[in-house]
Amino acid sequence: MKSKLVVIGNGMAGMRAVEEILKRDADQFEITVFGAEPYGNYNRIMLSPVLSGEKTFDEIMINSPKWYEENNIKLHTNAEVTEIDRDNKIVKSANGIEESYDKLLVATGSEPFIIPVPGKDLEGVITFRDMNDVEIMDEAIGKYKNAVVIGGGLLGLEAAYGLQRRGMKATVIHLMDTLMERQLDQAAGFLLKTELEGRGIDVLTEANTKEIVEKDGRVSEVHLADGSVIPADLVVMAVGIRPNTALAASSGLEVERGIMVNDQLVTSDENIYSVGECVQHRGDCYGLVAPLYEMGKVLADHITGTDNAYQGSVTSTKLKVSGVDVFSAGDFSGGDDCEDVVLRDAARGIYKRVVLKDDKIQGAVLYGDTADGAWYFQMLKDEQDISDIRDLLIFGQAFASGGGASADPIEAVAALPMDAEICGCNGVCKGDIVTAINDKGLTSLDEVKAHTKASASCGTCANLVENVLQATLGDEFEAVTVKPMCGCTEHTHDEVRAAIVEQELKSIPAAYQALEWKTPNGCSSCRPAMNYYMLCAWPGEYVDDEQSRFINERAHANIQKDGTYSVVPRMWGGLTNPKELRAIADAAEKFDVKTVKVTGGQRIDLFGIKKEDLPEIWKDLNEAGMVSGHAYGKSLRTVKTCVGQEWCRFGTQLSMDLGVKLEKMAWGSYMPHKFKMAVSGCPRNCAEATIKDFGVICVDSGYQLSVAGNGGIHVRANDDLCLVKTEEEVLEYCGAYIQLYREEARYLERTAPWIERVGLEYVKSIVVDDEKRRKELNARFLHSQTFWQDDPWATAVNEEAAGQQFKPLAVVTAQAAE
Repeated sequence: MKSKLVVIGNGMAGMRAVEEILKRDADQFEITVFGAEPYGNYNRIMLSPVLSGEKTFDEIMINSPKWYEENNIKLHTNAEVTEIDRDNKIVKSANGIEESYDKLLVATGSEPFIIPVPGKDLEGVITFRDMNDVEIMDEAIGKYKNAVVIGGGLLGLEAAYGLQRRGMKATVIHLMDTLMERQLDQAAGFLLKTELEGRGIDVLTEANTKEIVEKDGRVSEVHLADGSVIPADLVVMAVGIRPNTALAASSGLEVERGIMVNDQLVTSDENIYSVGECVQHRGDCYGLVAPLYEMGKVLADHITGTDNAYQGSVTSTKLKVSGVDVFSAGDFSGGDDCEDVVLRDAARGIYKRVVLKDDKIQGAVLYGDTADGAWYFQMLKDEQDISDIRDLLIFGQAFASGGGASADPIEAVAALPMDAEICGCNGVCKGDIVTAINDKGLTSLDEVKAHTKASASCGTCANLVENVLQATLGDEFEAVTVKPMCGCTEHTHDEVRAAIVEQELKSIPAAYQALEWKTPNGCSSCRPAMNYYMLCAWPGEYVDDEQSRFINERAHANIQKDGTYSVVPRMWGGLTNPKELRAIADAAEKFDVKTVKVTGGQRIDLFGIKKEDLPEIWKDLNEAGMVSGHAYGKSLRTVKTCVGQEWCRFGTQLSMDLGVKLEKMAWGSYMPHKFKMAVSGCPRNCAEATIKDFGVICVDSGYQLSVAGNGGIHVRANDDLCLVKTEEEVLEYCGAYIQLYREEARYLERTAPWIERVGLEYVKSIVVDDEKRRKELNARFLHSQTFWQDDPWATAVNEEAAGQQFKPLAVVTAQAAE
């Protein structure tokens, strides 16, 4: 006769324990599950994409009602257990259901913390913990405008992101000075704050909520301790969680912060187990999925008769916060006896910090690029001595494994131990994936997802899972050659661009509808790309959607690490004059500019400008005849020149004049990525024209054109395009090349990878060999330029609506009230 196992809690921890029990012995127990919600078991991690419209509720269901039937599990939904009669081994629910047990599993999870402020019980004040909360927010989205999220942790930021994407004005109020301070250090938190603000979310740090104020019975404002007043039609409290121990405590189980359990997950009652966020083990409570799943495996072993012990978990967090990948592990607080190894790439939004002590990793924080998170985490857990690779550590596993050269990432994954964690959301290690691939004959990422659940949740580990698949299958692996544009669609970049032209789609909503986008408003990946593709295809017809641009492009300046901005006026061909220099000097003194720097692009950069001062400094520079240098944009940046024939005894042509002409022709143009040019007056190449997107080397017989070079971490020398005889030809070939790049490259693809993808011969066949197409491309580029060669600085100065974003919130509010 089967023993009776009753499970209180139909969430991820309890049901993973049940799944593990069924794997070990599907016939040992008669299982009954009580769940307080009206559903099967769903993935709470994925509530945020449901809120934002990126996924449906059905897509995040882990165990559907059919699964319970197939596994002979009795499921009571809408049945909150209110009593455990330990003497008679009976549980009782609020709706009168009673079930007896031989073994009981308590998996009551956690409950959201409600800050004790006046107004916390008003209509419109909710938490973000379950599907019911999402449904309440979903109803509010269509009726109200202003949402305030109290709490800048993961859930709070995801709630704000989802509400903002659905059309509400979202403001995040966070008590600490750093967002997600438990997972991120100050530098990564600042980058995240900047990114969120760039997407239209207001973020207030070091902000203390004083009270929530009502109007007509519903929340209307949030008042802060500093006197600030934030309009609020909806308030989401996301300030943390605490173990849900009320039921256990009322039944007499030993409880401290959580339900006390031993290494076998047994409570103070030998017949009652507990797992998940509700438990306390060796003084620790866990709120991440991976430890909860580890508990489930140990419990399943013990309850089915196998010795095992839960030793606690060294945790790592790999998350996608509002579309940004972040990873943290261990103790990254540092200290006098610790050392930091740091990589910052502000332009790409990448930050990596590894904390070392005695040449062993103590903690790590990754922002923007988390591919090496599993590698760092494994070395942290293994307490591995990294002295041999210390100099290469921060560049990642593939680089370190190659001894300073980029090694094959597949070989790097192959070198990971079998117990290396690959998917933190679902607690899947490399060995689980390899075993499933070999035993079940899996050949695709989707099959691995289906059988192991690796990358089935947030999806940030998908590339890593695919690398494990490739390393396991070897030559039998067949990669998907072209991936979709993003998770919102099955279409590739090329298919989307073709459809925009062929179907004459002239707005982002029209494209989403025609191409059957999975999400109504797209995502942070596809919206900027779609906006660019529209701009390129329909100059003069499509209206630029500034909210689909990155923060630097919207602000027309580069944001710096302290929140100020840098201003770079354009200097045609690297030339300037006394009037411009006086204007720059006057502006630097007037606005107390801390640093004035001559750039590598032959321009002058002013650092430390406050956002509200940007229009004024632009105005002063405009009056001296200077325009934006677009140092922030996916556009033409600079045209470097040497002095050439005019001054240099080696010069063969007027390189400065040609550089100015090229820059005057191409400035203001929007492109898939930044674009740089240079003109050198002789083969000595003082302007470094052979590492530019478009380079010109002047020779006695004319001009040698070359393309697709770049500096940076991975230097690439230009490929020779052709030799032309006149300046007019240089301008024509350049315009044609730029337009071909604009029309055919994928958004955020530099010319170097574009050329490597399509081939130099393909580009030559059009730009060099086909005169008709070359002239058509050049004509289209010049036509497009008639719409885009406007100075955005002047627009912000002269048009009130354009300059509104640079005014402090208090000024804007006061003006609106007048």
